[in-house]
Amino acid sequence: MAIRFEVRGEYIQLDQLLKAAGLVESGGAAHAAVENGLVKVDGKPESRKRAKLRPGQRVSFAGEAVELVEEGAG
Repeated sequence: MAIRFEVRGEYIQLDQLLKAAGLVESGGAAHAAVENGLVKVDGKPESRKRAKLRPGQRVSFAGEAVELVEEGAG
């Protein structure tokens, strides 16, 4: 089952999401995961650490999935 994460505002950056969702312990760990090709956005590998993610998108990392939803929809 996917983690539902409420996006405050228009978007959240990928590195910030990984940390805020508790999938990594630090921003450095988030950057390393993205650099090593371990993070997928909507099923495709994402290489941009600061990719802007919006509600409706799905992020996969380390066997976990995060579904982005609009704030208040969680």
